[in-house]
Parts: sequence; C-alpha cells; structure tokens
Amino acid sequence: MLVPFAAFLSGLIFGLGLILSGMTDPAKVLSFLDVAGPWDPSLMFVMLGAISIGFFAFRVAKQRGQTLLSTPVHLPGIRTVDLRLILGSLLFGMGWGLAGICPGPGLVLAASGNVEGIVFVVAMLLGMLIFDLLEKHHQSGSNLNYRQPGNIERK
Repeated sequence: MLVPFAAFLSGLIFGLGLILSGMTDPAKVLSFLDVAGPWDPSLMFVMLGAISIGFFAFRVAKQRGQTLLSTPVHLPGIRTVDLRLILGSLLFGMGWGLAGICPGPGLVLAASGNVEGIVFVVAMLLGMLIFDLLEKHHQSGSNLNYRQPGNIERK
C-alpha cells in the first residue's frame, strides 16, 4: 500500500511543479521554443533544475540498486545512439514544437479538463498504440531464422 501512495504523491508533486513552473501553458512553452522571436528563457531554468536534480538522483539510485521503499530500481540498459533514438527524438521535438505540450504537462492539462490536453493525450495514446503494433510486426518478422530448411524458398 505504501508504494502506490508514494507513486501518487510523487505524481502529485510532479504535476504541481509543472503547473507552478508554467510548463502546462502551451503559449509559454512555445515562446521558450521560439528562439528567433520573443524568446522566454524561464523554462530553461526549470529544465536545468530538473536535470541537475535528476543527475544526482540517478547516480544515487544506480549505487543503491533499490528505491527508498526497497523496490528494485529499473534503469535503461541500452546506451547507444541509433537511428530509432534520433528519429524518435525528432518526432517528439516536432510534436512538442507544434503543440507546446509534452507528455507530463499533457496529462496535467487533460486531468484538469483542458480540451487541448485531452486531444493531446488521445493523440499520444494513439501514437503509442501505433508504435506497439509496428514493433510487434517488426519483431515477428525478425524472429525467422532464414537458414532453417522450412524457411528456404525453393526455385
């Protein structure tokens, strides 16, 4: 019961932080991303604060191997920059730049009943579903061993 409560409390604090920092205001985010226009650098400080706290938190988590509630820490194992990562980053950035919303603020906006937030979350979930279907299709095609006799095409 303590782990779900801690997760809820963490999400609540995260959401409040997004609201207080202005990250849930698409206009403010778009003015941060518009470096050629009336640029608003205030969100840069929000990101720098989050990155600096996260940097040390991940180092401690990696050393401990478990959370403060004694559950295992699951950190990403793949550290390579590949085409999938680059394309995914580009798509994420384009979506963020077009809408001024990214997943965390989108969930906060949707939960508050904001129509743009709801549309964003629905589109995000649809994108996740499409990715999952494409990933399953890709994995099913790559599981074939073409050297097995049953998989050799006879001419």
